[in-house]
Amino acid sequence: MTEYTPPKVWVWNKGTGGRFANINRPIAGPTHDRDLPVGKHPLQLYSLGTPNGVKVTIMLEELLATGHAGAEYDAWLINIGEGDQFGSGFVKANPNSKIPALVDRGFDPPIRVFESASILLYLAEKFGAFLPEDVRGRTECLNWLFWQMGSAPYLGGGFGHFYAYAPMKIEYAIDRFAMEAKRQLDVLDRRLAETEFLGGKDYSIADMAVWPWYGQLAQGRLYEAGEFLQVQDYRNVQRWTETINARPAVKRGRMVNRTFGDPSQQLHERHDASDFETKTQDRIAPPAKG
Repeated sequence: MTEYTPPKVWVWNKGTGGRFANINRPIAGPTHDRDLPVGKHPLQLYSLGTPNGVKVTIMLEELLATGHAGAEYDAWLINIGEGDQFGSGFVKANPNSKIPALVDRGFDPPIRVFESASILLYLAEKFGAFLPEDVRGRTECLNWLFWQMGSAPYLGGGFGHFYAYAPMKIEYAIDRFAMEAKRQLDVLDRRLAETEFLGGKDYSIADMAVWPWYGQLAQGRLYEAGEFLQVQDYRNVQRWTETINARPAVKRGRMVNRTFGDPSQQLHERHDASDFETKTQDRIAPPAKG
């Protein structure tokens, strides 16, 4: 393989290849005008059922399951493969053009919330749920919430990209990020040897943030990399993963805005709790993972 010598000044003059090459660009802002749809509930979610999107739909379903009726929401599909995230309405909700984005229309003017950890924290504080009230418990919960935000790019943009999506397999890149993914699994396994959930004895937004990435990796659902990373060896992660996977609200949250996998587990848009029974799929999108 010919060694690459970086130019003095990098210029974007060619496609990078790979699965998402058609939506990658080095500039921000909208590419087209498109208003976001608005449903009947104050909480309007614009997302896709990737690990980052699943965090928020799990949180909303958990809030509803514990009796917070004000957490009813509309979940609109943002098809990142088609560039929906670059529509003018979505960019207004999230200038970073990444899912998920939440708009709370219970305020005038509405409040936009973007970045998945920010949305989880916003909802936890809004409803007074899934975040410990004491300073020690709250801090430990937030430690793990922000650990996930700092570590997931190595798992998703690093390992996941080079192992599953890059146009060519690069041994150095895969080795580098596989090593980091396994180190992170070991961090989690050691923590979960000490306590039932990441923040302590109680299930919290920390678990909701970490599980869609590392829990699904531990179950072999992410990048089909379970055997490669020997995820079965992390026994405490496996115990925690199975506990969370069994929660009914988690099962529902995984379905919302999902456009890939088993069709019976896909609910492309969600506007009412009854949608889980009717499961109308009036917008078909190409498969997406990540």
